[in-house]
Amino acid sequence: MRLAALLLAAFALAGCAGLGREAACPAGQHAVRTAQLFFGQRQEGKPWVPEPAFRRFVDEELVTRFPDGVTVLDGGPRWKDDADPQIRQAAKVALIVLPEGPEAQTRLAAVRRAYKARFDQESRMRMTAPACTPL
Repeated sequence: MRLAALLLAAFALAGCAGLGREAACPAGQHAVRTAQLFFGQRQEGKPWVPEPAFRRFVDEELVTRFPDGVTVLDGGPRWKDDADPQIRQAAKVALIVLPEGPEAQTRLAAVRRAYKARFDQESRMRMTAPACTPL
């Protein structure tokens, strides 16, 4: 189930992307990298992340680090974990257009650390993929 969801998300983000590291984009478009960050909203024994607090986190941590584009969606409530094969947990999914250069990975890591520090919750997963965008 998790593999199917990951593949679907990768294909949705990749759009015109090939299987390589860079997208093979049609005329009039250019290659970009995108990322998805999955933020747990409630872990066992920990408080729920209130919506207003999460919106502040997006404004203060995500948008400031990734001003070229951030979209946040509600995620499904199931995770697979080694210790417990079926964890039911709501999540937020941030779709991010990454800047060019090596600092993108540093920024992603900083966002994940900030989320854990602020809410005592996990940033469960990070995925990156090539994509195309019109100029």
